[in-house]
Amino acid sequence: MIFTVAIDGPAAAGKGTISRALAAEFGFAHLDTGLLYRAVGAKGGDPELAAQNLSPEDLARPDLRSLEAGQAASRVAVLPAVRAALTEFQRRFARRPGGAVLDGRDIGTVICPQAEVKLYVTASAEVRARRRWLEVGGDAAQVLAEVRERDDRDMTRAEAPLKPAPDALVLDTSTMTIEQAVTEAIRIVAARSASSTTA
Repeated sequence: MIFTVAIDGPAAAGKGTISRALAAEFGFAHLDTGLLYRAVGAKGGDPELAAQNLSPEDLARPDLRSLEAGQAASRVAVLPAVRAALTEFQRRFARRPGGAVLDGRDIGTVICPQAEVKLYVTASAEVRARRRWLEVGGDAAQVLAEVRERDDRDMTRAEAPLKPAPDALVLDTSTMTIEQAVTEAIRIVAARSASSTTA
């Protein structure tokens, strides 16, 4: 079975947690596409060459979840050559047999516009900044400023800006627990999966 779940949304909205839970629930493969861009940014040097030569070791770096790696990812993600180098990898992953969940910022709009399920997971900037602050620490006001800065860069970039696909279901997790958000996402995917197998 080929079944793609595309999950987009801003930083710290919960899309990674939801994506991993969906993959585990349905037995799908999971790809955090943000890690690809984080790895390119963290490698340094020529971003296009870094994107063309990503290795499994690059994706296993322990520092890829840092705020610095996130900012570096956002900077290299605006480069068309970097995006082109990583697009085909993501598309092949998405259509692999057995189903796949991909989370990022342009999955439903650019990478997999034909995905069987598209979710746009979001939350207010304040809620997302608090979540990120609890995860990485530091100065809370600075974390909020960085979240807003990254939102602005991701949403206004010329190449594949962050936005919901026209047919995406929006899941606002601002007032949800992790369990509530995961339960709702599982309900959505299960309903779409059932309708696609009977169609």
